[in-house]
Amino acid sequence: MLQMRPGCECCDRDLPPDSADARICSFECTFCSDCSNRRLAGTCPNCGGELLSRPSRSAAKLEKYPGSTTRVFKPEGCAAAT
Repeated sequence: MLQMRPGCECCDRDLPPDSADARICSFECTFCSDCSNRRLAGTCPNCGGELLSRPSRSAAKLEKYPGSTTRVFKPEGCAAAT
């Protein structure tokens, strides 16, 4: 099951579980759409994988299976993988 991490790893922007602005890679590294598009060119800086829209989870399922509260933030910022 997806962790649905609560924030962007680059800018620490809030990304609640129902956010359409969340982008993830296959390892669930999580970024906002702005950082994904403008800073990372759609590539995860951690693994080099493609960043895609995070799937949604219905409100009923979010009640039973809430998103993660653990934030991953890189205060030094992030850059596209090389």
